[in-house]
Amino acid sequence: MNIRISYVFFLTLGLFSCKKDSDIISNNNAPYYAEIPTILVENYVNRIYIDLIGREPLDNEMLNDVRYLKDTDITLESRDSLLYKLQFDTTYIEGDSSYKSAYFHRMYDMVKVRLLEGASNAYIGQDLGNHYSSYVIDSINGNMLDANKKLLQYHSLNNVLLAELQYYNGIIEINEMHRRMIYNSVYDKINMNTFNYINATFDNLLFRYPTQYEFNEVYLMINDNTAQIVLGSSGNNKENFSYIICTSREFYEGVIIWAYGTLLAREPSAQEIDILMQSFYQNHDFQWIQRQIMQTDEYAHF
Repeated sequence: MNIRISYVFFLTLGLFSCKKDSDIISNNNAPYYAEIPTILVENYVNRIYIDLIGREPLDNEMLNDVRYLKDTDITLESRDSLLYKLQFDTTYIEGDSSYKSAYFHRMYDMVKVRLLEGASNAYIGQDLGNHYSSYVIDSINGNMLDANKKLLQYHSLNNVLLAELQYYNGIIEINEMHRRMIYNSVYDKINMNTFNYINATFDNLLFRYPTQYEFNEVYLMINDNTAQIVLGSSGNNKENFSYIICTSREFYEGVIIWAYGTLLAREPSAQEIDILMQSFYQNHDFQWIQRQIMQTDEYAHF
């Protein structure tokens, strides 16, 4: 009996005294960014200048920004700080006025390239003048219905020109910038008739074509001015539809897809979209989206 008790005691003691070895995953060391060659850091700085403000850095800008990144071990935080400077710094810069001014001008141009085939402000201004002239002529002739239509066309197109400064000042967000680009006479000329317009807006903004149901609903909304439901919201005219599509969840997913395409030349995975959408769908901060992509090793080629 004493032998059995002793055996159980030592067996139990042995089980509880076993020490579990720590799990070690091979090749899982954190990257040591301070060892990145200077040439790669220079390439990164050059790339972010081109992508954000549309030009290469000057010699002193390259020198200062490379030194800043290397002094801070090229951490993700220091990259984010440099990107933020190029987006929002208002210090006077010769030739650009400021980084913020250059950045928001480039953003305006990029959205115009995306939706208006890069139409110049001069071209838009010419159409604007035509609308106003037609408005004045119709008003003088007492044709007030057509005059009112011309005035609405004038204002919708003028809102495109106002978008750059208003986006710069935070008066409008990224979705309103896009909405104005699809609700004007220039976009209508590029995508003539309702059939092409509907397909173009879905393709341009959501990176897909509408289902037959969606197409039918929007067609009735625009052509018949009847209340229809599409993308979870109701509207009864073309302007309503422009708001519906540019406030939908798919619109913000489309903006992420567009950002990946312009910065990484690839589509994001479903997981990448989901991670970014957790914040982006709430704050609508496109500049944050750009920084999340541009601070990655994939973008930097580190």
